[in-house]
This record gives sequence, structure tokens and C-alpha cells, in this order.
Amino acid sequence: MKKKLVILILLLFPINVFAYSDRLIIPGKPVGIEVRAKGVYIVDFYKVDDEYIAKNQGFKTGDIITKVNNKDINNIDELNSVLNKPDTYRLTIIRNGKVLDKDLTIKKERNTISTGLYVKDRISGIGTLSYIDPETKIFAALGHEIFEGSSSDKFLLDDGNIYDANINSINKSSSNDIGELHASITNKELGEINKNEINGIYGKYTDDISSDNLVEIDSYENIQLGAAFIRLDLGDEKEDYSINIISLNNSDQVKNIFFEITDDRLLNKTGGVVQGMSGSPIIQNNKIIGVVNYVLVDDVKKGYGIFIEKMLDEGDKLLQQ
Repeated sequence: MKKKLVILILLLFPINVFAYSDRLIIPGKPVGIEVRAKGVYIVDFYKVDDEYIAKNQGFKTGDIITKVNNKDINNIDELNSVLNKPDTYRLTIIRNGKVLDKDLTIKKERNTISTGLYVKDRISGIGTLSYIDPETKIFAALGHEIFEGSSSDKFLLDDGNIYDANINSINKSSSNDIGELHASITNKELGEINKNEINGIYGKYTDDISSDNLVEIDSYENIQLGAAFIRLDLGDEKEDYSINIISLNNSDQVKNIFFEITDDRLLNKTGGVVQGMSGSPIIQNNKIIGVVNYVLVDDVKKGYGIFIEKMLDEGDKLLQQ
């Protein structure tokens, strides 16, 4: 029976030489995430004088506005300051990775300048902090990329931050209905996000760290089928919940560890894998081997994880920039 997959929040192969530490800080804790775009995303359209003026002029959801009349646009405030009167403007956009120039004629309706565009310049949510390298303070989270919802494309990141967060409720998963963690996000900044890649988000942790209770890294070659754990902080305290590793796949770029939750304590709390759990460390023989990143929609006790080495390789690239 064919199974449907859903990515939880959002192409690399492991190499033979790594610069990362051989032991990591494994928080397994929820964090608030805010990422800001390189430009302004078009997410929808509205009517002006009973017509979709921007859509009819050839603009599409997912287009990223980067310039207006050759002036750089970094956020919504800058866009509004330029589109300030009825006129025709030359917009530079990114669409499917290509740079295009298109004209937009805007109108005045009921004494208001109307572009016909709904836009956004940032995305926020919650996920799980996967690891922090105690020597470099490079961190990773999620285990998958952040998508722009209107186009399902990878979010074009300028910068971002992670924040301290506390779980306050859980919407449980059931078959064909993926639940989610609900959290209160504080103003306490924990780190700066520098990369949004297919295998996670990465950056520099800026808060204090403790090098107590470091966890060893294990290679995918040593992973065994059978018992393992997911490390999670669901609001009470950090705990390890039992899973069963069903199969391994080194040829896939992100879905490497196929597992099933077997711990009744976790199933009673979440019903299975839920959104916001993405990034949770997978532990076997007291070593980190991977990170949760997918759930099966029609069998929510089961999900996938990515090998930890693939995330560590990506995180190390920050040191080369």
C-alpha cells in the first residue's frame, strides 16, 4: 500500500572528511523560528475595481519582488514607500530561480493606493533544535528546509533568528490528520539563522551553552535496525521516547531512517509524529544518529529521519564562508 508523506515545519551526500566535533550538545527542545526573505513574496491577490489587476498583469504567487524601478526592496515597508502613488512601476522579480522584469500599474481606490497584491517578507513558527557544536557553536534545527507556503518553493533566506519557546499544548495526530505542537515564543534570542537548506536550517548559537552531558556522534554505517529513542522536551522536561527503526536508506537524500514510535507515553501525548517535532534528535546506543523530519500521513506512528552526518556536513560549510 502506497504511503503518503508530509514534511514537518521543511540535497546532500555525506563526505569522508569532517571538521565538526565528535560530541554534540543535543537539546531536543522547541525553539521559535523567524526567517526574513531576500525581498518580498507575493502570496495572493485581491480585486481593485472588480478585477485582479496584478494577476492580470502577469504576476504569480511565489514571485519575489527584489527591486522597484531599480531600487532594492528588502521588506514590505520599503515596498510601500516606493509604490506610493498611482503609476506604472518596473518590478524586478525572482520566479523559479530566474530574474524577470515586469511592469505593474497600480490604482487609487477609495483614497487608498491599491496594488492588488498580498505580500509577506518573513515566516515564523516553531521547530526542534537538533544540535549545537560545543566548539564552533554552529547549530542546526528542523532536518528539512522551510518552504514558502503559497508556492511550496524553498524560502529564499536573507537572515533570521531562533528564540526560546515553551510548549503549552499539543494537538494530537490521527490518521490523515497531522497534529502540531503549540508553543509560547519568548523574546529571548538564542541564535542567528544563516542557511535554509533541504536538510535543515543552520546558524550560529549566541546564547550561553554548557558542555556537560555531550552526546557522541555515530556513523550511519553503525546504525542497527530495532530499538532507538527520540529526544524531546514537550513542556515538562527533556525525555527519551522509544522507537523502532524499521529500515535504512542511504541512497535517499533526506529520508534515511524509517521508524515507528513504540512508546505509549509519547503516543498518549501526541498520537504519533506531529508538526513541530521536526528536528528531534534520534539516539541509539547513547549516540546521535539522526533527526526526525517526515511523518506518514496515513500512519502517523511512523516517520522518517535524516542521518546526522548529512546535517553536520552542511553545518560545517558555515565555517568556510
